[in-house]
Amino acid sequence: MEKALLRKHYAYSKIDEEDPEEIKHRQAQFLIQKILLQADNRRKPSFLRIRMCKLKVRIGRRLRKLRKSMLLGISVARVRLYKQVISRMKTWRRLFHRGRGEPLVSLAPIFA
Repeated sequence: MEKALLRKHYAYSKIDEEDPEEIKHRQAQFLIQKILLQADNRRKPSFLRIRMCKLKVRIGRRLRKLRKSMLLGISVARVRLYKQVISRMKTWRRLFHRGRGEPLVSLAPIFA
């Protein structure tokens, strides 16, 4: 009788060997429950957060478009300036060196 009193009602006996399939099944059930709990605890995105995300995307697209147009404009301006400089140089070359190297306008040396 004393042994019965010493024994606790929540004591359990250890199982010598467990079935490997049962162990795998238990682990799978545990992981499934864990993932389901995590999915339940996740916050749903608020309306404001969704709006902000969409706004960021729109701003990013506009900035990208602006940058591309600026680069195109700069490259076009560079080409135009290059063409102008080349045409002016050709004009000056023709003005000062006619045909075989004789200048059209001869400039007298300043210090003679």
